[in-house]
Amino acid sequence: MDNKQPSFNEQEQNPLTSLDQWEDAVLERYPTPESIATSKSVDEYRNYDTPERDTVREFYRLNHTYQTYDFVVEKRNNFLRFDKKEMPVWEAFQFLNQLVDDSDPDTDLDQFQHLLQTSEAIRNDGHPDWMVLTGLMHDMGKVLCLFGEPQWAVVGDTFPVGCPYSDKVVYPEFFRNNPDYQNKAYQEGCGIYQRGCGLRNVHMSWGHDEYVYQMMKDHLPESGLYMLRYHSFYAWHREGAYDYLLDDHDREMLKWVKLFNPYDLYSKNPVPPDWNKLRPYYEDLVAKYLPATLKF
Repeated sequence: MDNKQPSFNEQEQNPLTSLDQWEDAVLERYPTPESIATSKSVDEYRNYDTPERDTVREFYRLNHTYQTYDFVVEKRNNFLRFDKKEMPVWEAFQFLNQLVDDSDPDTDLDQFQHLLQTSEAIRNDGHPDWMVLTGLMHDMGKVLCLFGEPQWAVVGDTFPVGCPYSDKVVYPEFFRNNPDYQNKAYQEGCGIYQRGCGLRNVHMSWGHDEYVYQMMKDHLPESGLYMLRYHSFYAWHREGAYDYLLDDHDREMLKWVKLFNPYDLYSKNPVPPDWNKLRPYYEDLVAKYLPATLKF
């Protein structure tokens, strides 16, 4: 964090016990089809045996307080230069594996194995190979945590900044703590945007979705890029909020975001993928679409 932002203690940096714990609340709010959850029933996922996790509320309190328009612009200017690190693709997966967290109740597999399970579920359902690659790459943006970013600036439900907050965003009451809540330019009408401007012209709260989209934007088709960029924008693709910002292209692409989401949330399985068997396919797939090295 630079000197324009408050200094955060460890609890404020990492309020969740698991990097993926925010997905627990998503799954409780939005139970999805059983077909992808092959290893156990949907209601068995994300079971922490606690009725209300204060860590999730605290996560969103921080997220909604500090994800201002200026914060987002600052992070875009910092991280979208992609000047932090450069690695071969397969080395990047090992870098991501540093985020293994034993507190995730659904899997003790590393990040790469989770990504393989997502992509394999997509492949097994016969979707095109670019969508398989989208599944493989969709969480690569979580490397932001390894560059010192707090959890609430990496994961979590995303939302537009610079316009009125929707009550369809999880824990909307915490937006009252955000300095932008008092800014009439942001909170009246469409905020700084024009009606029907299209989501591509809207700044979203900062996190791994936008980061990986920008990383992959020259390498995947538009439908795959929407999956990456908006898979955490639940207020839109699950609640129908922010319709006034959409254009016809967004409405057409919505079906792809909806198609992707269950594969991410319900593909976890305690049986690890057989990498020796899968390796030739994925090496060919990555070589088909991506450069030899990735910039972070």
